[in-house]
Amino acid sequence: MDQQTLSARARQLGSVLEPVTGQVYFSPECHANYVALGFDPSGGDAAGVALPDGPAYFTSRGSVMGQVPGELVAAAFAVFNPEIVVPCVQLGWSRTDAATICAARDDGAISQLRRILGDSPDGIDRVNELLARAVATLRPEGRPLFAGLLSQAMPDTAVGAMWRRGDMLREFRGDSHTAAWISAGFDATEIGLMSELYWGLPMRSYSRTRAWTDAQFDAAHARLAARGLLDDTGFTEAGRVAREQVEIATDAQMRPAIEAIGDDIHELFAIMTPWGAAVRDGKGYLSSGPHDLASAASG
Repeated sequence: MDQQTLSARARQLGSVLEPVTGQVYFSPECHANYVALGFDPSGGDAAGVALPDGPAYFTSRGSVMGQVPGELVAAAFAVFNPEIVVPCVQLGWSRTDAATICAARDDGAISQLRRILGDSPDGIDRVNELLARAVATLRPEGRPLFAGLLSQAMPDTAVGAMWRRGDMLREFRGDSHTAAWISAGFDATEIGLMSELYWGLPMRSYSRTRAWTDAQFDAAHARLAARGLLDDTGFTEAGRVAREQVEIATDAQMRPAIEAIGDDIHELFAIMTPWGAAVRDGKGYLSSGPHDLASAASG
């Protein structure tokens, strides 16, 4: 498979999976489960989509790796300011343990999907077959969140298994993306600024949600300018090429999964795309996300 085809399929897979798997962070059922464990309720909403509470988010997503310290969670998530992550995780572990919140996470994510899609959406068995084929090819080396999900039991319902496998692919790509940008010599603030430009967003808009300060962004911008990658207003041509190379390197790490699905990937997209639309229509996920922006940037 040539690189262009690989990248197109890998990025579309990320975009198709995102609302179906990433809905775990916006699920009212998840948020209610976390409140029952002592966390704060949803941190507001965006166009009717419930936003996650910070400590519950960091603790629940990190719980797939076990009851690990906040420093490890910050390293695995990679793009957030550790000065925010570490105390959030410390607070989380004062309220619950990893096994309990991980079970609450699973229950809430699967419950939202069952509420929106039903217990047996059309094509669910075929989707599970194709996702299982993809996941079976993937290696855990250097991929902490994917490896953490490998340690979790497979849910015993078809919708639950589909969500777990989709989440595994989502976190595998995320881990791979981190490996790509750190290998290219970027840090979290730098890749944040470059990704915003790559997606067509203003600098310091999306990346501000990662809790970095203006001073930290100023320093990152200066470093990127010194490398000839940014000017005062945005990308230089070298910067645009460098950011695209990060995405290509991420796509390359998805090759085993994409090749395992083969041309059946078009069938997977046809079945799952309406599911993602239904989740968005049901206010289970934002109207767009990073994978959608990345796909548009490369189109």
